[in-house]
Amino acid sequence: MGGLLVIGDVVTDVVARHATAAGIAAGTDTEADIAVRPGGSGANTAAWAAHLGAEAHLLARVGYDTAEWHRAELLRAGVRPHLRVDPATPTAVVIAMVDDRGERSMLTNRGASRMLEPRDWVAGLTREVDLLHISAYVLFEERGRELARLAIAEADRHGVRISVDPASTGPLSRLGVDRFLAETAPASLIVPNLDEARLLSGADDPERAAEVLSARYGTAVVKLGGLGALLARDGNMVAGVPAVTVEVIDSTGAGDAFAAGYLTASLAGAEDVAAVAAGCRAGAQATTNVGGRPLLQHSPVFPANQLYPIDTN
Repeated sequence: MGGLLVIGDVVTDVVARHATAAGIAAGTDTEADIAVRPGGSGANTAAWAAHLGAEAHLLARVGYDTAEWHRAELLRAGVRPHLRVDPATPTAVVIAMVDDRGERSMLTNRGASRMLEPRDWVAGLTREVDLLHISAYVLFEERGRELARLAIAEADRHGVRISVDPASTGPLSRLGVDRFLAETAPASLIVPNLDEARLLSGADDPERAAEVLSARYGTAVVKLGGLGALLARDGNMVAGVPAVTVEVIDSTGAGDAFAAGYLTASLAGAEDVAAVAAGCRAGAQATTNVGGRPLLQHSPVFPANQLYPIDTN
């Protein structure tokens, strides 16, 4: 199986699960189970890929406050981290409020992830992998786009395939569809969810959206959540795969896990339907526990009020 390099974000996830049908009560208390977990779309994808047997690398920026905890968690997950520690900015934080259906709403502070820049690039890193996967969160800042251009240019020189996850419709809309498509034009694979696919393709029908994006990128795998996923290639629909039915606890990171499942299976030589099915299985598995990473035994409890002394050079 070939190696995978993910460029993306590392995030401290604060997951609050509440069971109130009316949602969060304004101006008073709402009972919830609250957990602190390592997260981030890019980091989650790398962790799931390693969990599924790939040699997974992650290039990211973390903050001074929790850098060593995040590094340790990535190593425990089997990821090879290439992290720059920002000496002035804390690690990104997402507060995910999860309802009794497993659906989530998020409050986000992108923190150090927003500071990812060209000097964070590790020259020659693509020599160690067969696929470069970019989380579009990197593309929502100019400095991140500059870094992505460096990585894409090196991947092109070394014959490394490139895939992209559009990340989120809100910042994607602010960046602009045309700009996103231009920045990611060298990619040969895109892995959007349905809302992102509709936004980027201009087509409402899921199959048509997949076909339009595959005509541009070569291959499009569209995540449909509880309805499974679609795969289109060169403008034509290839496969539709149903979802795996599980009891959903928390949907955080399910799309990241799907991407890892699909990419890992593809790197191992799986055919189209088998690769998409592997993505569906990984995405379903991710919803059966709290947080966006594979469930590891004996995970240390994060002391939220502790600052870690680290070398930021």
